[in-house]
Amino acid sequence: MSPANVRRWSWIHTWSSLACTAFMLLLCLTGLPLIWRHEIGHLLGNDIEAPPLAAAQASAPPPSLDRVIAAGRARYPHKVMMYMSQEPDDPALWFLTMGEHATDPDFKSIAIDARTARFVGEPPIEGGGVMQFIFHLHVDLFAGVWGKLFLGAMGMLLLAAIVSGAVLYAPFMRKLDFGTVRRGRTARLKWLDLHNLLGIVTLVWGLVVGATGVVNTLADVLLQVWQATEIAAMTTPYAGQPAPAAFAPVEATVRNAERAAPGMRVGFVAFPGTPFASPHHYGVYMHGDAPLTARLYTPVLVDARTAAVTDRRDLPWYLTTLLLSQPLHFGDYGGAGMKVVWTLLDVATTVVLGSGLYLWLRRGRAAARPARVPAQAAPALARDGEAD
Repeated sequence: MSPANVRRWSWIHTWSSLACTAFMLLLCLTGLPLIWRHEIGHLLGNDIEAPPLAAAQASAPPPSLDRVIAAGRARYPHKVMMYMSQEPDDPALWFLTMGEHATDPDFKSIAIDARTARFVGEPPIEGGGVMQFIFHLHVDLFAGVWGKLFLGAMGMLLLAAIVSGAVLYAPFMRKLDFGTVRRGRTARLKWLDLHNLLGIVTLVWGLVVGATGVVNTLADVLLQVWQATEIAAMTTPYAGQPAPAAFAPVEATVRNAERAAPGMRVGFVAFPGTPFASPHHYGVYMHGDAPLTARLYTPVLVDARTAAVTDRRDLPWYLTTLLLSQPLHFGDYGGAGMKVVWTLLDVATTVVLGSGLYLWLRRGRAAARPARVPAQAAPALARDGEAD
């Protein structure tokens, strides 16, 4: 590249990095425990686990979903059902979400044994505990959707810094072998080489995690667009009709949804009036069994009065992208091995960010320092400056 192009890319790299470094360091530090959040939750005793069953109980047919819901209502008789869900890898539990009304933000979450319809426990309240504190700090800075959008903007700057750093890598390292870290000279030169090496090693990972992070910050916006377009279109025939006074049994509702989506399993059920359904429908969200398809949902709308399936559609591309980005961002696809790789790359990226900030600060101090250098040291410093 010409010297002018190098200066342009260097300016982009410097200022995009400086603008986002503090927030990216925060995200790297909070992201480390979130990679292992399931394992940490288990160690802290925050996970609800189904109790072991006697042989006779294990072989008995499972109770109906209406019995499972009745067990939750027995605990909170004055609350209404909002959602019920199962984890893909734990069919022994149903998690019921109940509130004073269908959009109650102060809901209760209850775990019911799917094999016996007995109460098991209540998961920790959302927003409580150190892991929830770290999660909200990482996701939205405790500022809701505006915090997410701000972090999305920082993510875009990170992507600009990564791309510009990759462009600059070749001209700055053209006289050195790959992986060279020059020791025995200035500390700044050594950290410059480490910064360049770790930056190019983590390049692809940084692009993947940065891009998926930006997509994840748009989750609320994308869901609102989907509800205003796809869900609205699916419920248009019911516009202007009064909501039903009584709802169809959930067992029949789910069985009809399963027949409409053969080969798929129920991920969660949204009850009438919640944002993922409508006042006239249950929303039954189905997913596959494979590691990839287990993350993708197919919504099936079921008439809340008759339990008849009224519509079934695949998710639009932007929600598919979102659902694939969420687990990839935290390394949830490949088990413990992938999480170890994500952890090492997260630490390396933290060093890249920290070393970049150090190099900029040292450069500023060097520029402000009076030029009083012994004559015999001048050639070495000149060589360092050329390498920088």
